[in-house]
Amino acid sequence: MVGEGPCYGIIWAPWRMKYIEEGAGRRDESSCVFCEAPRKDDREALILYRGRHSYIILNKYPYNTAHTMVVPYRHVPSLEDLTREELSEMIIAVKAVLEATRREYKPHGFNVGVNIGEAAGAGIAGHVHIHVVPRWCGDANFTFTVGGVKVMPETLDRTYERLKPVVEEACKNKCALR
Repeated sequence: MVGEGPCYGIIWAPWRMKYIEEGAGRRDESSCVFCEAPRKDDREALILYRGRHSYIILNKYPYNTAHTMVVPYRHVPSLEDLTREELSEMIIAVKAVLEATRREYKPHGFNVGVNIGEAAGAGIAGHVHIHVVPRWCGDANFTFTVGGVKVMPETLDRTYERLKPVVEEACKNKCALR
């Protein structure tokens, strides 16, 4: 629902409160969503694949359909804090996600990136992670450009069903992460 503020539009998004209450701005391991996710069932946590040092998970608050993240199990704030094994596995996992997403969704391109620190835009600054965001020509249409609202054409459950088998296959055949 869109409303008007004094100098700006307001979009009411009450579903975001769960995100805020469950982890936004939390700073320690005991309350880190990335530390908690591997303790849950894969489907509940949206985990697509578990490696030795890292895992692949769907973003619960995606920028685009099939927005995934590669996350180390260890709670560290930056890439330079990772071991060679952790970092190598994470980059191989990014490669697997790119291949699987390209095969299943046929995007026109990808944004792959890491936000290190709050000033750089990291929502969970204490636990480094790599974003893989598929992009299509025209995916930022008038609703985003004019209204600042992103339309998601597929549910997270459906994305999970589509991506899990192809990510697992890509990791098994190409990455040997376990």
